Amino acid sequence: MKQQIIIILSLLCALSASAQQDRRIQHKPYIDLRPMHFGILVGMHLQDIEFDQTGPHMMEDENGDLQERYVLCEADRWTAGFSVGVLGELRLSNHFSLRVTPTMHFGAKHLTLLNMKEQDEAGLPVRKTQDMKNTYVSLPIDLKFAAPRWNNMRPYVMAGVNPMMNLTSGEQDMIRIKRFNTMMEVGMGCDFYLPFFKLIPELKFCFGLGDVLDKNHVNELRDANLRTYAGSVSGAQSKMVVLTFYFE
Repeated sequence: MKQQIIIILSLLCALSASAQQDRRIQHKPYIDLRPMHFGILVGMHLQDIEFDQTGPHMMEDENGDLQERYVLCEADRWTAGFSVGVLGELRLSNHFSLRVTPTMHFGAKHLTLLNMKEQDEAGLPVRKTQDMKNTYVSLPIDLKFAAPRWNNMRPYVMAGVNPMMNLTSGEQDMIRIKRFNTMMEVGMGCDFYLPFFKLIPELKFCFGLGDVLDKNHVNELRDANLRTYAGSVSGAQSKMVVLTFYFE
């Protein structure tokens, strides 16, 4: 028994010595004790949108006659954009903080619409595309949970809600989304303590809450042909993936 105790104590001493060797000089050791943190952020994001298809349906043409329409609409790729904003963080405890990050997102969504009732010269459905440009002003409010600091890094997870307003809207676009939208977001990141500032890379996933399709837009279009495409979807849900770099 004594030999086992001696062996265990020896192992603990060895582990302690190893941990002491891994310890490094901590940069900005008291920065997390501040009640408020401020900074700036830059990053990039990917936008996507999923549509609920209307399927075959009847619509009036330019002569007022009812015709069967069938158009398929989808966002055919994730589109990259640019993000910039500011950071304000309130310390709640050693591990929790409340963060507000007013941000502007500059990007677009690329849509492809296939008219299944009309064919081109090659016998394929008539194809139309739309670049849905978006300039979002967002106000994310997130709760951040950080692990204990180890040397000059501190990983964390976060979750919150993100109200957004779209400043760009095409009056005669085939598909248009609502001006206001709310997203739920979850993500993870890590605080890196550098000699002169703190760098925080973060990856988060944003999911739209509710339908973002402007359903009244089809009645505002002057071109009857465009109304055919505008009526091809009955709902839409937006998504974003955001990679952000914070500087404090």
